[in-house]
Amino acid sequence: MKTRIISAIIMLPLLLLVYFGGIWLKMAVVIVSVIGLHEFYKGFEAEGVKPCLPIGIGAVILLHIFHTLNTNGDISVDPAVLYMLWFFLVTAASMIYGFKVEERKTEDMAATVLGICYVPFFFHFAVLIDECDYAHNYIWLVFIIAFCTDIFAYFAGRALGKHKLCPKLSPKKTVEGAVGGVIGALAFSLLFGHFFLEEGHTFNIGFILMVLIGSVVSQLGDLSASAFKRQMGIKDYGKLIPGHGGILDRFDSVLFVAPYLYFYIAIVLPNQI
Repeated sequence: MKTRIISAIIMLPLLLLVYFGGIWLKMAVVIVSVIGLHEFYKGFEAEGVKPCLPIGIGAVILLHIFHTLNTNGDISVDPAVLYMLWFFLVTAASMIYGFKVEERKTEDMAATVLGICYVPFFFHFAVLIDECDYAHNYIWLVFIIAFCTDIFAYFAGRALGKHKLCPKLSPKKTVEGAVGGVIGALAFSLLFGHFFLEEGHTFNIGFILMVLIGSVVSQLGDLSASAFKRQMGIKDYGKLIPGHGGILDRFDSVLFVAPYLYFYIAIVLPNQI
């Protein structure tokens, strides 16, 4: 309990970066992406796989350079084309990394690409949400849904948990905890929506379904990270945050919620407001 409170205090500066947004949030996303990618690769190294961190860091930097040049109007290219170019370069670089066949294996190349797609690319959607004019404040919902789901699932599981959710992946998680996480995320999202979202964005069935599904997505992100850790034979990705392990242990849910919420904003929300 004490370590979780300490961890919450440590994470408070993140709220300031979300509040200021813009370049500050971009910098935070880049830093967290690099640290998280390093932790993810270290997990692979624990089972003898050797992904290439320099390629990963280069991919993080290039992704944000492409995005910045495009949003500033320095280059007039369809963003989808830039993202495809980025993905091509990432994949090609990872394959070239495997040219030293006497030192590297197929899984080294595959782990390099997987880490880049999983950590920096998924997290990049937080930047895209922050820059969305008609749904700028939804960036808060990324963290509200992810963190409230985790917090309320923890306390509901401790108080009421009897039925194991996925014992082979995460023995302490329970069905009751999962339901508590969904309820907690919905309650705080509705509270946030009431005070900070424009009329028409919240208190409708679409918004409620978005949060409910988002909370489930958040828990899938958590369980996916647990599946990786089980395969890697590690308990935590790092020791940076007391009570939570590494950066990736804290942001595993965010990595799933950010893309989910972005696609909701881009595809569904325009038809509801």
